[in-house]
Amino acid sequence: MQTRPQRPEKPRFSPRETEGGPVWLWGTHAVMAALANPARRFHTLLATENAAQKLSGGPVTPQIVTAKEIDQRLPPGAVHQGVAVKADPLEEANLEDVIEAGATRIAVLDQVSDPHNMGAIFRSAAAFGFTGLVLQTRNAPPVTGVVAKSAAGAIETVAEIRAVNIARALEVLGEAGFHTVGLAGESTRPLDLALKGAAKVAIVLGAEGPGLRPAVAKACAELARIPISAQMESLNVSNAAAIAFYEANRSGFPAA
Repeated sequence: MQTRPQRPEKPRFSPRETEGGPVWLWGTHAVMAALANPARRFHTLLATENAAQKLSGGPVTPQIVTAKEIDQRLPPGAVHQGVAVKADPLEEANLEDVIEAGATRIAVLDQVSDPHNMGAIFRSAAAFGFTGLVLQTRNAPPVTGVVAKSAAGAIETVAEIRAVNIARALEVLGEAGFHTVGLAGESTRPLDLALKGAAKVAIVLGAEGPGLRPAVAKACAELARIPISAQMESLNVSNAAAIAFYEANRSGFPAA
């Protein structure tokens, strides 16, 4: 009986792919959103036969492969749903440009380092009309496949803004008319009152545990808290972000 020759095993994910070069994005929502973004430059699109049926008419012709072959290109445990694309990262946006484009809602993350949380925050930002997300140049992970999968396509529509100095970025936002509100559990000011009446708002969230750094908290126009049960010490930062973004949306701020 004739045996089928084995294909050479593809190299597994390398951390070098996350350091400024092309990155793998995976999952149906993340990949389809990337393919719909004209700002993206693509290298390789891999799809199983079933997944490829959803990609017809896109800018890149998929290579039909098995799910196992996609597994071999991605980090261990990546839930790719039969599709992955290798693309250049999106260019980072300039804070002043985002402001000049008419943004009215911007989120600022102070040393939030978990990529799953970051992706979830991108997703909530897109859902509630926040058009920019300010991240530290250092001490914040790159926006790669894990972030993109958790964001379910939102990294294509919410501008990634990097800032060397978060406190200085808050000063720029304040000078542009943004009411900068930092979430802090020790504050006695309810979030809904802090947001009330502001035409433009920037919500600032710190890392879980330490929260906002003192210099960042000082740079905020106001600190506020999300009222929660006394039985719980705090919320996951992505959950807190979703509540804060919803509160901003509920308060009737105009969408950007």
